[in-house]
Amino acid sequence: MIMAMTKLSVNVNKLALLRNARKIDRPNVFGLASLALKSGAGGITIHPRPDERHIRRSDVQPLAHVIKQFPRAEFNIEGNPFHQLMDIVREIKPHQATLVPDDVTASTSDHGWDLRVDGERLKPIVKELRDLGVRVSLFMDPDPDQMLIARDLGADRVELFTEEYADAYNKKDQGRVTNKYRDAAMSATKVGLGLNAGHDLNLENLSHFLSEVPHVEEVSIGHALTADALEYGIENTVQRYLAQIQKSYT
Repeated sequence: MIMAMTKLSVNVNKLALLRNARKIDRPNVFGLASLALKSGAGGITIHPRPDERHIRRSDVQPLAHVIKQFPRAEFNIEGNPFHQLMDIVREIKPHQATLVPDDVTASTSDHGWDLRVDGERLKPIVKELRDLGVRVSLFMDPDPDQMLIARDLGADRVELFTEEYADAYNKKDQGRVTNKYRDAAMSATKVGLGLNAGHDLNLENLSHFLSEVPHVEEVSIGHALTADALEYGIENTVQRYLAQIQKSYT
């Protein structure tokens, strides 16, 4: 059986953060999103937050229009469904909604859901999203025991929160931590969940992660990719990430 190659979804939040530093439309988030897709990215991710410190509500519809120009590309909108996310998703109906338990004061996502605590209040949200035709992914720590709960809530996928892996990369704990992610991935696929991953993945650690953790359908990368684009340009950077993904299959 030939496995489809992992897709790269480019998170454009940090491009928007840079734009918002001035009252001019530079860098142009929509133009750069289009360029990333032309360069081979499989999709665009945004994480709109209530304070609009990066992606603004007014950005979402134009980005949806950009993505429609690329028939194979997907739009992933992530965020906390108990903040403002659901209004945006109801309007846009992206290909995927990634539900993340981030606090409004958090600088970035820093943990996954504890479905033993939050599962019941997530259940009607997951159902509504699926009724809208939106694929549902839950942002999760690498906890194999929670994957069955995620499936039973109606989720289509989980996104493994990879900060712990990134912190352990090239350190003495790398093997133990990587095994946690492998076990979680195997647990997810065993119960029929699709698998995504994201947070602090970069050009150095990406191929190793994908070669060790099976069945990852999509990686969402923003901060590191944006930093690399300052050095290499967006086209070259996307191609470098795609090369690292391809490397994991050899």
